Amino acid sequence: MDDVGVRPLPRRPLGRTGRSTTAIGLGLAALGRPGYLTLGRDDDLGPDRSVEAMRRRTWEVLDEARRLGIGHVDVARSYGRAEELLAGWLVDRQVAPDELTVSTKWGYTYVGGWRVDVEVHEVKDHSLATLRRQLPETLELLGPWLDVEQIHSATLDTGVLDDDAVLDALAAVRDEGRVVGLSTSGPGQGDVVRRALEVERGGRPLFGTVQSTWNVLEPSVGPALADAHDAGLGVIVKEAVANGRLTPHGALAPEQRSLLAAAVDGAPPVDQIALAAALAQPWADVVLSGAVTVDQLASNAAAVDLVDRVDVDALDRLAEPAGTYWATRAAQPWT
Repeated sequence: MDDVGVRPLPRRPLGRTGRSTTAIGLGLAALGRPGYLTLGRDDDLGPDRSVEAMRRRTWEVLDEARRLGIGHVDVARSYGRAEELLAGWLVDRQVAPDELTVSTKWGYTYVGGWRVDVEVHEVKDHSLATLRRQLPETLELLGPWLDVEQIHSATLDTGVLDDDAVLDALAAVRDEGRVVGLSTSGPGQGDVVRRALEVERGGRPLFGTVQSTWNVLEPSVGPALADAHDAGLGVIVKEAVANGRLTPHGALAPEQRSLLAAAVDGAPPVDQIALAAALAQPWADVVLSGAVTVDQLASNAAAVDLVDRVDVDALDRLAEPAGTYWATRAAQPWT
């Protein structure tokens, strides 16, 4: 692939973790398994969702990420075979551990059987038993490259942030030299982030990163992420294009499209506007792309050139009530 005109993304600190990242990262949630709740997957991926087809696709997108200088890849145990696909690519392409920051997550188990037409794709369990099972699985695949181990979608309801046994086990992971973090989802994200900031082990904070959903339709966690950033946590933004709603596949109302178009001169693609708005947040260290094609990733990465041009305040009117946003997300089909 021709590299003429490509400007590699510069490295930047991931909070005070001692790791570095890039403004745009790549998340493999939609590449590591045949089905996901992202709009437009049938158009983007076509009917062949075999393991080998998804492997080829994943490696193509990872190759493009490397070409663009993207220096952060995020996976999870529950993303089908995402860790396996990433590990195979890392070995095949001889990627040095210091070339890439890799974050993963434990706490959900993939149960979809490599099918799209199943009722349940993943099961959540934040128990010590799950951590003890999944962490060795991750280390076997990603050991030399693994930088960040996160609780997958921590909530107050599961009690994981008050489970001494789990927190002590995570402190051991931290003390062995890896960063411990958490991801959040749902309308109560802000409360979870602030509770996480209170968790200490060995006289110092346990968590070094937080990964949360933030986009112009659902910005409610923003103040809590600002607090996390001020406390030194690395902040990872996920779902900046709202699972496809803020892409050409999204069925936005005409007034919403008008607001987006007016936020940046020249009316660039909607995904670039959405990502630029996330990148413009002063607390955001890395914004993950969920691209499943090379062209999507290239478009997403181009958002870095719009950050200084996007009128973030003009996009405030796009925000939905958090409950409404998450109900809409939950209703999206896995395709």
